[in-house]
Amino acid sequence: MRKVFNGIELNYEVFGEGKPIVLLHGNGEDHIIFLPLIEELSKEYKVYAIDSRSHGKSDKGHLDYYVMAEDVRCFIESELSEAPLLYGFSDGGIIALIVAYMHPNLISHVVSSGANLTPRDLSRAFRFYCKLRNAIKSDELYTLMLTGPNINRDDLSKITAKTLILAGEKDIITKAHSEFIRDSIEGAVLKILKGENHGSYVIKSKKLYPIIKEFINQGGKNV
Repeated sequence: MRKVFNGIELNYEVFGEGKPIVLLHGNGEDHIIFLPLIEELSKEYKVYAIDSRSHGKSDKGHLDYYVMAEDVRCFIESELSEAPLLYGFSDGGIIALIVAYMHPNLISHVVSSGANLTPRDLSRAFRFYCKLRNAIKSDELYTLMLTGPNINRDDLSKITAKTLILAGEKDIITKAHSEFIRDSIEGAVLKILKGENHGSYVIKSKKLYPIIKEFINQGGKNV
């Protein structure tokens, strides 16, 4: 379905019944990457899967992490009657962290996979790839990753939602950076997934299901 939030028409789908979970995909993707995960989550939870602006079936709009976070804020305030678990992958993970620190009372749990706080925190190889692709043909999706976000420790310290940080053992985000994010959020938990890369446990995968379920069942403390 499509509806206007923050001045732009976004596409989103709703599955199942129960406590709400909102899913945010990564750069250049759409909610379809979550279908195997949704199949499992929707047996117990009400899942909202959003196509970010300029992605999937949503309308095109200026790409900026903070504007996209505002899209999500408007969506949650409009469509949900209780604070959800907000899950984000890659760019979606960045957006989830921004929502969590800018609107700390809006969500109950935040799970962020493969997120970086600044472009410098991406691997050199990946940054080089983005710069090369952008030099060949300018693309706002690559520009987004090369120019943002700009999140610091003080920002993260404002997060009050129960927080789980995820990354693959072979991620484009270093373990040290994921540890920094965890250490900047009071009570946050970090899980490094052995053998996984940036998206192998997320894209068209059910591997997140037991991790998210256990995080909820353990009160956001252990996974």
